[in-house]
Amino acid sequence: MPTLDAGARARLPDSSFAYIDSQGRRRLPINDASHVRNALARFDQVAFEDDAARERARQRLLRAAKKYGIVPLGFFDGQLRKERLEGQIKARAIDIASLPRGTVTFLLTDIEGSTRLLDRLGDGYVVLLRDVRTIIRTCVRRADGHEVDTRADEFFAVFREPLRALDAALEIQRSLRKRSWPDRADVRVRIGMHTGRPTLTETGYVGIAVHTAARICSAGHGGQILLSSATRECLIDAPSTVAVFKSLGRHSLAGLHEREALFQVSVSDLPAKFPRPRTRLES
Repeated sequence: MPTLDAGARARLPDSSFAYIDSQGRRRLPINDASHVRNALARFDQVAFEDDAARERARQRLLRAAKKYGIVPLGFFDGQLRKERLEGQIKARAIDIASLPRGTVTFLLTDIEGSTRLLDRLGDGYVVLLRDVRTIIRTCVRRADGHEVDTRADEFFAVFREPLRALDAALEIQRSLRKRSWPDRADVRVRIGMHTGRPTLTETGYVGIAVHTAARICSAGHGGQILLSSATRECLIDAPSTVAVFKSLGRHSLAGLHEREALFQVSVSDLPAKFPRPRTRLES
């Protein structure tokens, strides 16, 4: 690209620049084919004053590219990727804005023995994981819950009402048991629930309540539903026809200073016998 010194730059008309800011500063020279190619490459590095200014500059640059017979395929690809990313960020912000605040009940799930299933099923594990997620997601939505995050074989949801969270947990376990899995795989999910008052930020929930729910889920076994004492207290008026809550004692959960009383949800149509929680029992 030929050098454009200060004198030569000053002699160029405004039409030879893709972007002129409100202070009259001229950027992205497009006076010849070489500078147009350079402007295409540097476009996303420029801090535009607003979206309207960015769009005007983009249109000027594309007209210049057409004038010099340049087909900016890479530029279009980059712009599309940028727009998709911005769309995903905006969608995420909308999703977060819709999440409940104040006292909420978290529900976390985790597939037991996922590594073993992956070794056994190979590529088929991807299909199995997708089906498990679909079942969990459907049960959460039917119970008026909100999906917060999904990572690997874990699923994180939140509910305004503890009883609705319990409804979702029971329906998840029932739906998974009814399903026939490839190669007769034994697919079992552990579920942990905790009620608290987390902080909702632009990136999601933060606070001890989130960590507590995750630790309770980790303490369980496939097919089991565990509750914290806080969630159990919120369900004190739940009729026994819905579920029975079995005390499992107080346990030390990794990373938490206070011991937590755990309760197992028991119903007649789901397994009720499990090994002791995967924690160090305190009392």
